Amino acid sequence: MAIPAPRYPAKIATADDALARILALARPLVFTNGVFDLLHRGHVAYLEQARALGASLVVAVNSDASVRRLGKGSDRPLNPLDDRLAVLAGLAAVDLVVPFDADTPRDLIAACRPDILVKGGDYSAETTAGAAEVIAAGGRFVAIPFMFDRSTSEILRRIRG
Repeated sequence: MAIPAPRYPAKIATADDALARILALARPLVFTNGVFDLLHRGHVAYLEQARALGASLVVAVNSDASVRRLGKGSDRPLNPLDDRLAVLAGLAAVDLVVPFDADTPRDLIAACRPDILVKGGDYSAETTAGAAEVIAAGGRFVAIPFMFDRSTSEILRRIRG
């Protein structure tokens, strides 16, 4: 019996086709972003909750260079961009993953005008890049409270312990 090829590559956009692919998705469109270096239970719960807010979920993922500029550590990201995109694309809750190389995805958010911009509970509209643009265009910002006390940095601390 042949093993079928994974279907997730169709859910991975390139920087060049990201905007067109986002604009083709069903509305209401939910948008979130992050590094997603070591995918954990908190990430999965968060993405499922985000997806439940609309008809489509786009996850923008920091490029490797963008992660390094965030100052998360000289060895971060642990997983290269292509791997992080593939893992996220494999989740049922995610409709499209797109890479971004800027420090924030503000320009992409402004261009695609999501109906709902989502971040984790430690963010607010005031601290989230693109939230002002989404709200000004008639959309809304949602901070999803953490369901599980998990973080990649904490997992790495325990591993390195």
